[in-house]
Amino acid sequence: MGTETVMVDDIPFLPEISTSKPLSLLGHGITDIEIHFLQIKFTAIGVYLEPEVVAHLQQWKGKSGNELAQDDDFFEALISAPVEKIVRVVVIKEIKGSQYGVQIESAVRDRLAAVDKYEEEEEEALENIIQFFQSKYFKKHSVITYTFPSASPSTGTAEISFSTEGKEEAKIKVENGNVVEMIKKWYLGGSSGVSPTTVASLANNLSALLSK
Repeated sequence: MGTETVMVDDIPFLPEISTSKPLSLLGHGITDIEIHFLQIKFTAIGVYLEPEVVAHLQQWKGKSGNELAQDDDFFEALISAPVEKIVRVVVIKEIKGSQYGVQIESAVRDRLAAVDKYEEEEEEALENIIQFFQSKYFKKHSVITYTFPSASPSTGTAEISFSTEGKEEAKIKVENGNVVEMIKKWYLGGSSGVSPTTVASLANNLSALLSK
């Protein structure tokens, strides 16, 4: 695979990154909001997955990208597939880490509350994440990386790292499986995902891989 980068807005993403094994860029997009008819872009997103993920999605073989994008069961299967997943989020518009923390908090808490899984342990895990982002400042091109190892969903853990120019990379480990699952759903969650462009991109690329 060549090393030419994939541009998402004006943010470059490598087509492949290596951890213990190579992961491919199988989805990308942006988060944005429209204010007074202006599109304000906040972050660019790159989703890296082990190519073997398609082995866990065979029942959707032959479906178009459009069909997959509308199918929440497909994204549930993608989220729970026991393969390593990395979501790289690059800042386009500067914000305070505390503002980003509030977004995660409400997204994760609302999803957990909806399925009656928001207990003290989840609240504490979420508090730690918010605390982690609290003191950060998200300059343009700062990078938040979510690493989800290939363990089974029931033992869900994740590592969140934050890097910005001129500062040492900071990391936090999340060991609450329910919170980890809802962070995945926030970024990879079909109709409930934070970035429709990323969902569409994942659906199209996985549809193409499944048809091979």
